[in-house]
Amino acid sequence: MQSTALRDFVVEQLEEIKAQDIKILDIAEKSTIADYMVICSGTSSRHVKSIAIQLIKELKGKNLPPIGIEGEDASEWVLVDSGDVIIHIMLPTSRDYYQLEKLWE
Repeated sequence: MQSTALRDFVVEQLEEIKAQDIKILDIAEKSTIADYMVICSGTSSRHVKSIAIQLIKELKGKNLPPIGIEGEDASEWVLVDSGDVIIHIMLPTSRDYYQLEKLWE
């Protein structure tokens, strides 16, 4: 799947799962690790974890299993690496603190 199609699929799934404040960053010119970074928020650690679990399930269902998953235990910030698209699912407090959008823009 092309990176733009993967990005669109990920965003569609995040919207279905009710992730909040979804932002897409095109990082292809800035990094070789991925083409896109998608950042979103959950309302609680339980919501963050459920977003991550459901997204992983949907990716696997499309035969696109994630390369790596980090942060599932604490569920304040879960990173799902799907190759060309890296997804950060964060609590609003963690998102405010780390300000990934400013770092990558």
